[in-house]
Amino acid sequence: MASPATTQTVRPLDGLRLDTSGPPELTGLVAQHLRLLGARTEPMSAESADARTARITLTGNGYLPHEAQVTWAAAPVSGVVDEATVQAATGVMAVHGRRDGEPRGLAVDYAATATAVLTVQGLLAGLVGQSRGGPAARVATSADRAGLLAVSQYLAAAGADEGEAAEIAPGGPPFTAADGLLFELETLDPGAWAAFWRALDAPAEAVRAGWRPFQFRYATACAPFPQDLHAITRAHPWKHIQQAASASGAEVCPLRTLAQRAAEHDGAAPWSLTPRRAGHRPQAAHPAAERPLTGLTVLEAGRRIQAPLAAHLLGLLGATVIRIEPPGGDPLRGMPPACAGVSARWLALNRGKQAVEVDIKAPSGRRRLREMAAEADVFLHNWALGKAAQLGLDTDDLTAVNPALVYAYTSGWSDRLPGAPMGTDFMVQARTGIGEAVRPADEAPAPSLMTLLDVLGGLLGTEAVLAGLLLRERTGQGVRVDSSLLGAADVLTAPALRRAAAGAGARRPAGFRRPLPTADGWIAPADACATAARAYDLRDLSTDEAVTQLREHGLTATAVTTDLADLHHDPRFAGSIGRDAHGAPAVPDPWSFA
Repeated sequence: MASPATTQTVRPLDGLRLDTSGPPELTGLVAQHLRLLGARTEPMSAESADARTARITLTGNGYLPHEAQVTWAAAPVSGVVDEATVQAATGVMAVHGRRDGEPRGLAVDYAATATAVLTVQGLLAGLVGQSRGGPAARVATSADRAGLLAVSQYLAAAGADEGEAAEIAPGGPPFTAADGLLFELETLDPGAWAAFWRALDAPAEAVRAGWRPFQFRYATACAPFPQDLHAITRAHPWKHIQQAASASGAEVCPLRTLAQRAAEHDGAAPWSLTPRRAGHRPQAAHPAAERPLTGLTVLEAGRRIQAPLAAHLLGLLGATVIRIEPPGGDPLRGMPPACAGVSARWLALNRGKQAVEVDIKAPSGRRRLREMAAEADVFLHNWALGKAAQLGLDTDDLTAVNPALVYAYTSGWSDRLPGAPMGTDFMVQARTGIGEAVRPADEAPAPSLMTLLDVLGGLLGTEAVLAGLLLRERTGQGVRVDSSLLGAADVLTAPALRRAAAGAGARRPAGFRRPLPTADGWIAPADACATAARAYDLRDLSTDEAVTQLREHGLTATAVTTDLADLHHDPRFAGSIGRDAHGAPAVPDPWSFA
């Protein structure tokens, strides 16, 4: 039964009641986001009988109840019971640890955070579907599937027909200036890269050898460039390094602390929804539609990860996604390694989409895009700030031809930090204190070379679009939605920022989520068992024997996945990981609906 449009609605969940039960690690962020979207919190229920299962229910205002069930693992799996063991099993520890040459746990609750956002997505999608004539939905999510989604590009590359374009070996930023300041370097231009290092008198051969691993660090999660480059920056004070960056066109950013980020944090929500003028009521979906967004059309003009991932998830929820590509097609289709001639990483984000080549630099191309937007439900992009207005493709331009459009912009900074550097994953990590947050107190701060924020930013972009679609259904108005990598950083580091703001130790203790070596691999204890597990010497035992020994002492642990190609045959994910039409590995949908 569809909910009637209500002009009094300001937020998409106004008038709905929220009830939660289960462990706060799985319910807290879900409830927070649903409250931000307008849900009214009921008194918290007692924890569910199964302390590892969370339940979230939305009811009221003409909607049938929508329920979400959240678990650590999609299937009963011994040993995968919390954040640490999910990171270990899904390959997150392996990818994050490539810079160090061995698996490392993220000191932030990345899998739980991603799971919470996916859960909100599932609830919003179900409400959109019901608003359009579909049935009430019950959605199930799990942290292990969220972890697999987070590593899906790396998994796709591991199962490709060819090897990586750059070596996977220890190494990478940040760099250190002579006065001890840690900093991140960013440029997408090989000329700017070379000019920066020439200004610091770096050896020409080291500069040439360093570009390729630096360029592909987004893809490989490591950057084994020559140590001469690190030595060069340690010989120059920060002022000289800034001057070299300014003269070359490269950008540098000091690693900020969590305390610094906490002091300037504006408390903004991770996205914003701005209703536009009244539009038409979209046609209802067929009540028998299997997926809640069936019948909706998304135009995506995205690049790299953030916007393409957001559109990919909307497609998995049933929308028809039409990808706007430049003449000649997206050059990232050729990014190695390939499966059947197509980039495995590109497929991980773009399989199943339609593609239309449009030259948005030409008046005829922009006119064509506006014509397509007139028939679409969502227009989604992550262009550089100001580019849409410059092209005549901003919110006002497209809502003029389609007043009911949900116009979605996934950016780096949401224009919230004046003077911010380039809005790429690693620069946002550097600027927001993530270098401290992801590593325990006994390790030097260093942003992760896993694309943490691009992925989480894409997830938040999907959440924002779904909130916009629901608001449109309830009000009949088009909506502008904005999300950002900055918002993703603040969501991920929120617990650490609260500790920093209170004057407590913001970083996790020494050794936190550090896997334990065995004779043939690594194991990761559950967080609650880690201190006790470190008392055992497991180095002469096989991984299976080590897990068994700890279990006999009442301690929970699981094997650390070190080669993502092994996930295909891992009994913890039996039947979950398939292959697409090109032969590229494909992770399971992160939600299931019933």
